[in-house]
Amino acid sequence: MGKSKTRIFRKGINDQIPRISRADAISETVKHLETKKLSEAKNLITMFGLSAEEILEAGGSYEAVVAMKSILKNG
Repeated sequence: MGKSKTRIFRKGINDQIPRISRADAISETVKHLETKKLSEAKNLITMFGLSAEEILEAGGSYEAVVAMKSILKNG
């Protein structure tokens, strides 16, 4: 593969990965829990190591947090 194709291919790979802050991840997790998108919420929780306290402070429901307690970080 030529240099140009390699650069285009690499650029395409790098553009697919969104950049998200921890605060954005917490708010997105709360949205996913409210809309019952548990797999997306689980991905963000495990990726950022979110705690139950952080999700509750951001407005997550207690029931949703208890449902996800097995993957939430203690502390």
